[in-house]
Amino acid sequence: MNFTKKFGMLTLALGAMTMATGAQAADDLKIGVVIPMSGPFASHGKQMTNGLNLFLAQNGDTVAGRKVKLIIKDDTGVAPAVAKRQAQELLIKDKVDILAGFTLTPNAFSVAPLATEAKVPMVILNAATSSITEKSPNIVRVSMTLPQVTAPMAQWAYDNGIKNIYTLVADYGPGHDAEKQFKKTFTELGGTIVGEVRTPVKNPDFAPYLQRIKDLKPEAVFLFVPNGEQGVALAKGYKERGLEEAGIKALATGDVTDEDVIDAMGDAAIGMINSFHYSQVHESPENKAFTEAYAKAYPNDRPNFMAVAAYDGMHMIYQALEQTKGDASADAFMAAVKGMKWMSPRGPVQIDPDTRDIIQDVYIRKVERVDGVLQNVEFDKIEAVKDPGKQ
Repeated sequence: MNFTKKFGMLTLALGAMTMATGAQAADDLKIGVVIPMSGPFASHGKQMTNGLNLFLAQNGDTVAGRKVKLIIKDDTGVAPAVAKRQAQELLIKDKVDILAGFTLTPNAFSVAPLATEAKVPMVILNAATSSITEKSPNIVRVSMTLPQVTAPMAQWAYDNGIKNIYTLVADYGPGHDAEKQFKKTFTELGGTIVGEVRTPVKNPDFAPYLQRIKDLKPEAVFLFVPNGEQGVALAKGYKERGLEEAGIKALATGDVTDEDVIDAMGDAAIGMINSFHYSQVHESPENKAFTEAYAKAYPNDRPNFMAVAAYDGMHMIYQALEQTKGDASADAFMAAVKGMKWMSPRGPVQIDPDTRDIIQDVYIRKVERVDGVLQNVEFDKIEAVKDPGKQ
């Protein structure tokens, strides 16, 4: 019997068992988390683990009479086959009730069919390609989509007198989404895209691309690369190649300048305009409480959007299980999360009942030094933004 058939039979058996017995209050609630704990994106996994554990520390490890257990598996980075194998093991061996994590789009795509076949909820904590929630009816996302945070940046640029822009994005799903949405919004307003380039996802050399942009002399360049080391290299390259001195403004999505990497960018990040859904210095009682608790629990780290997404993911899971009285089956769970609202450290959020994506405020920010620390300082806001990639 091959593995695929064996997996299908096991998942059918598990589904029948769930239908026969229902959610038993005495059973542990097992959440299988697939995230990068090693490799170039290990910081993603660290931030998410911190966010998950902080929520549990504050709210207890029991919901609706079920003790919550996290089982974390390392997908190592951009590795769809590894992510799929880890998810299969979580479903078959560990018999998890919920899948969560998925910081990178290719990995989320590879696991989506398993969520459908095994009839388990799949909570996306970061992966930001718009179409992910369309890959399974059992997927819900608490992070963002790239079109959602990109359209406001294009709108702001045009409204503030920038009429021609060059785009530089990473050559994979989220980069394609960011590029497509930026071009669509900006050109529909009347702006002009004077050039565009897609850079390799692994080990790109930004120097020739930045030189080409400098030679073309657009009013601004719109940037998107995967969160992490690439953002640092890109910000430093922008300064070293003299694009700022040439009068070319740097615009980006906020994952390029997030709190996990902004210190490594140093002065190269100062002045960069970006659009995003979370900043460490977002002013609200909820964020003040979150950042203070995070600093106490993890004094050597700064909370970023991935920590908040993981924290919110646990909030949503708890709220859903309280509504379903502990039933984590896909039908009950997805019915509970559709339309769900809560106040996040990032601001008010809601799960779109039609798309199962998050609706949230998007902020326009500028990188500044605040009390000697580089921060994304919010100065404008677009409220209750839905994913324009699905409109």
